[in-house]
Amino acid sequence: MRPRGSSIKNMDWTTFSIYIGLITVGLLMVYTVDYDKSTFARNFFSTTAGKQAIWMVISIVAFFLITLIEWKFWQTFSYLIYGVSIFLLVAVLFLGTNIKGATSWFTFGSFSFQPSEIAKFGTSLALANFLSSYNMDLRDLRTQLISFVIFLVPTGLILLQPDAGSALVFMSFMIMLYREGLNPIYFVIATFVGGMLLAGFVFPVKYVALALMWAFTCILALNFKTQKWLWTLGALGFFVIGFLFIQQDQFRLVFFASTAVLLTASLITWSQKKGRLAFILNSAVIVGAGISFLANYAFTEILEPHQQDRINVWLQPQKCDPRGSLYNVLQSKMAISSGGLQGKGFMQGTLTKLNYVPEQSTDFIFCTIGEEQGFLGSFGIIALYFLLLYRITVLAERQRSGFSRRYAYAIAGILFVHYLINIGMTMGLMPIIGIPLPFISKGGSSLLGFTIMLAVLLKLDANRGIG
Repeated sequence: MRPRGSSIKNMDWTTFSIYIGLITVGLLMVYTVDYDKSTFARNFFSTTAGKQAIWMVISIVAFFLITLIEWKFWQTFSYLIYGVSIFLLVAVLFLGTNIKGATSWFTFGSFSFQPSEIAKFGTSLALANFLSSYNMDLRDLRTQLISFVIFLVPTGLILLQPDAGSALVFMSFMIMLYREGLNPIYFVIATFVGGMLLAGFVFPVKYVALALMWAFTCILALNFKTQKWLWTLGALGFFVIGFLFIQQDQFRLVFFASTAVLLTASLITWSQKKGRLAFILNSAVIVGAGISFLANYAFTEILEPHQQDRINVWLQPQKCDPRGSLYNVLQSKMAISSGGLQGKGFMQGTLTKLNYVPEQSTDFIFCTIGEEQGFLGSFGIIALYFLLLYRITVLAERQRSGFSRRYAYAIAGILFVHYLINIGMTMGLMPIIGIPLPFISKGGSSLLGFTIMLAVLLKLDANRGIG
């Protein structure tokens, strides 16, 4: 254990060094995207890179100011900070500035910030504090419900802006809840519902229902008490024949036959005293088909064409216009792939310099890294992010305070979701929902918000030997 006290020398300098490395890379990437010789020579601090440099200095100053604050402050006032963040999320709906269709920003002259960044921090503190309260157990239904409410309230308010990207980030708190003992059944249910929603966007409901019946019939066969593998092979053979019949436009025949097979397998399972499994799987077929139907209906009848395009860009790019909705992703992939192994060199990226990639200093900043630094540079940044997540996990597990451990996992979850979605969407692996790459994307409120979250974690860790 380190000695008692709050001296800055107790701070985890490895994590701080990773932080400095990431924000430095971010400034360099914003600089190369925004560089214009005449403008930079005239007034550097009026440029995007200049403003980012100012925010970088402000963030570092804020980092060290946080180290001067008593560590108990963050737990004591966690609910107050959470309440302020909720108030700001409500206020921005009425007083905020509409930017690109979302009322997510407060604007004061040339200064603007997103209250959702504060909400991430406030929610992390509040949820960590609540679960650290005496006699709180995530096996208790009441504790589960209150935990869900704590992060679903800001999620709902952000969806009203609407800002689906920032709202999705709040689902990262499930990672912390899982670490603290939340029943895995919630994650199974969430995965199933999410899968059915996506299937409903892409496939007709009848095919989704048929696929569920085939899959669950195999599960039931594998749970028979005798000759399970023979029954399973028979089911698989039936599915192959069914697939061939579907190719001959005999879907209705295959569907009714598959229903009969599923019901037969359910009756056998029921007779073998496993009726609960049969009931759950048959119910899942009905519920899954219902979710897919609603998703399909919402996609075709409720969503606007531009909203449909966003989903199709991710799930069905072949249906999108390469010069329209698919343009951003195509240019992003081209920029990354053109970098090759070693990249074109700093400030030598042609696609990024000539603005072929929209939003390249914010949502698509990873394209600049890919084009100029190549595979090696991209891999290096991803490795640096994983090293940061690893360090945060190490810090979390060595805490004596339950509040500090839970807060650390909340921050790790937020960062992980940001990394996964932002880097994934530049390669077409994730939907384009407009969330920044932490510490690298342009944006003062984002940089300051992530800096504060990390600084508080390192302050708590520096005092982990106390109390």
